[in-house]
Amino acid sequence: MALRPEHEIHTRRKSLNIGVGLMLGSFVLLVMLLTYTKITSAEFQIPASAAKGVGQQIPVEESN
Repeated sequence: MALRPEHEIHTRRKSLNIGVGLMLGSFVLLVMLLTYTKITSAEFQIPASAAKGVGQQIPVEESN
C-alpha cells in the first residue's frame, strides 16, 4: 500500500506550523534566560518562608 501524496492544504500549513513552533521555542528560551539571569544576580535571595527554613529572614518594611 503506497502512501498518498501530501494534500495541498498540508503544504501551505507546514510553513505556518514551523513559524508558530519557532516563536514558541524562542519564548521558552527567553523565559529560561531571564530566569537564569535573575537567579545568578548578586542581589537574589530566597525568602526564608519560601526556602522551607533554609535561608535568611528578610525584614519587610511597613509603609504608613
